[in-house]
Amino acid sequence: MVRAIMHGCNGKMGQVITGLAQDDEGIAIVAGVDQYTEQKNDYPVFKSLAQCDVEADVVIDFSNAAAVDALISDCVAKKIPVVLCTTGLTEAQLEKAAAAAKEVAVLKSANMSLGINLLLKLVKEATKVLVPAGFDTEIVEKHHRLKVDAPSGTALALADSINEELNNEYAYNYDRSQVREPRKKEEIGISAVRGGTIVGEHEVIYAGPDEVIEFKHTAYSKTVFAKGAVEAAKFLAGKAPGRYGMEDVI
Repeated sequence: MVRAIMHGCNGKMGQVITGLAQDDEGIAIVAGVDQYTEQKNDYPVFKSLAQCDVEADVVIDFSNAAAVDALISDCVAKKIPVVLCTTGLTEAQLEKAAAAAKEVAVLKSANMSLGINLLLKLVKEATKVLVPAGFDTEIVEKHHRLKVDAPSGTALALADSINEELNNEYAYNYDRSQVREPRKKEEIGISAVRGGTIVGEHEVIYAGPDEVIEFKHTAYSKTVFAKGAVEAAKFLAGKAPGRYGMEDVI
């Protein structure tokens, strides 16, 4: 059985993953890390991974960007593989994660769901056919009112997946409100909507001459991300140092 430490255990996703692990014979949460330690769990909770004295095979991180720097350093120091699920990381943090992968196994994905990772592949194929035929590409993402980063990491991953098929020659446009001019051909528009309790919705729009093709993924529950994180943790435990993604898990 894989022994996991839940980083951000008392957050919403941390609690969902804790519940899933209780019903999964392949993994057990043996400790948690959270600044709020008063909530009762079936495992000990520490304020940092550095303070944690419980042995584990992998760390699952669903916390916030401010806590990731220390987490990465502690995982390297303890030589524990880490599944990084926190979004909104800076370029410096992503570079730090990449450097850490030389010493421990690091799995980073913009989105942990199976459907989104399939969508990342589908848009590549669509881009090959549609963009040369004159189609413009727009991405619209929607999330709950409490999400702090915009656009979502998944929206950026979709844009990157599309742009890779375009030799990374297209620019991302996040706001057209200050410009009065027609849409440029070599751009990908990305719009963010925040409101209510929307779990997550991503739509990729290919708008061409007289026709529109849309790819859409809707998450109705955080459980889809939690399941992916649990499977990723079981996959990553015992792996050699390196960078991994959900495509490896799948």
